[in-house]
Amino acid sequence: MLPVKRLLLPLLAMVTIGSTYTLGARQAAPPKAANAKLKALVGGTLIDGYGGRPIRNSVILVDGERISAVGTVETLPVPPGAEVISTEGMSVLPGLWDMHVHLMLTGHGDYAHWDKTYPDQFGPVIMPASAKQLLLAGVTSARDLGAPLDASITVRSRINKGEIPGSTVYVSGPFIQHAPYPGTELFRWGVKGEADARAKVNKLADAGVDVIKLIDQDQMTLEEMRAVVDEAHRRSLMVVAHAHRPEEIRRGLTVGVDNFEHTGLAAAPEYPEDIVRMIRERTANMSAGPLFWTPTIEGLFNYEYIRDNPEHIDDTAWHEGLPPAIIKDIRQSLAYPERLEYFRATPARRPTLSRKFAQLKEAGVTLLVGTDSGIPMKFHSGATWRELDAWVNLLGQDPMTTIRAATYWPAVAMRKEREVGTISPGKYADIIAVKGDVLRYITLLQRVDMVVKHGTRYK
Repeated sequence: MLPVKRLLLPLLAMVTIGSTYTLGARQAAPPKAANAKLKALVGGTLIDGYGGRPIRNSVILVDGERISAVGTVETLPVPPGAEVISTEGMSVLPGLWDMHVHLMLTGHGDYAHWDKTYPDQFGPVIMPASAKQLLLAGVTSARDLGAPLDASITVRSRINKGEIPGSTVYVSGPFIQHAPYPGTELFRWGVKGEADARAKVNKLADAGVDVIKLIDQDQMTLEEMRAVVDEAHRRSLMVVAHAHRPEEIRRGLTVGVDNFEHTGLAAAPEYPEDIVRMIRERTANMSAGPLFWTPTIEGLFNYEYIRDNPEHIDDTAWHEGLPPAIIKDIRQSLAYPERLEYFRATPARRPTLSRKFAQLKEAGVTLLVGTDSGIPMKFHSGATWRELDAWVNLLGQDPMTTIRAATYWPAVAMRKEREVGTISPGKYADIIAVKGDVLRYITLLQRVDMVVKHGTRYK
């Protein structure tokens, strides 16, 4: 496990803000008169992200960007002058994370066409549109895995500065692999030898990426892989790697990859015994911290249904921020979803998912919600709630555990748990709310009624 960075400013904010209001306090400090920065979310059932019993009739006080107090209507008075936002009849929970998105993609069915047609639009138009769609869907934090470096850093910076609305994004920049596919060199970097591997990681780290992404690592030498992971860890960056093929997993575990993506292994019915044994050995090593895994299973489970019932293509939520010409191009590319080469192997993979998901749980990995949103037919506006729905209603995962895999655990994985991931004093006010009981009906997340990010209400 990589060392957690001790961030001075958030800790100071927790001390100063948290001292004003405390959980269960009956007296509030004198409020700022008619201060629009002070908000009170009152009346909802709070699922705070810690996994405990939901808090009925909750009160959440937000001062500027951060949560200043959490309590109930019986224990925590609303200060005079606060803007009161009723959450009566609603489930209130931390803003969701999606740990595997592709902001440069927006559901188009033909990668080759997309990659050669729109690179000049990735930074100024497409990636901002994707980030905004995620935010409006209740995803206040997202990990973008694979995009041009300059566009990734620029879009992240514009969001953080408040110039454009969007999820807080954590970026990898380009994939690292043995050799990029023809025409993808802008967002896929090849490595040749150990020294080149270290140089590529350092170039990404110097640019300010949040994570390093490996793909097709079974085509690299073990020395190249080890150089990538060691250099990333030296720069305090976690390493995320694909898990499509057995050797990708074996090598990743050998060199210390922190987080695997996808369930993989094509139509193989389960993970081989030696891989399960390696996973168990890794998760049993408490000093190394959790081994994270983002299975991204919804698209595989739901492909046939979405293919045969393509009404979601008519939902204009995915149009947000995109010009008419791009919207038209995407729609045309999905006219015959059954012909898309991308899904050729999906029907054979789907029956294996439940067993592989169970193996990962039994082996002790920490599962994270991620969707691969942006791939063909998977729009940022709807992918995340479908992933949670699949975990609960197709795999039988407990709803509270599933929500924590989309709130608390992603924040831990990205070493941001002191800032986000739960609703508690001192943390950023990343909060969503939906009408009804989300622990009973997880699909309510398909229509998030309220979205607050860093104290600003976007929906």
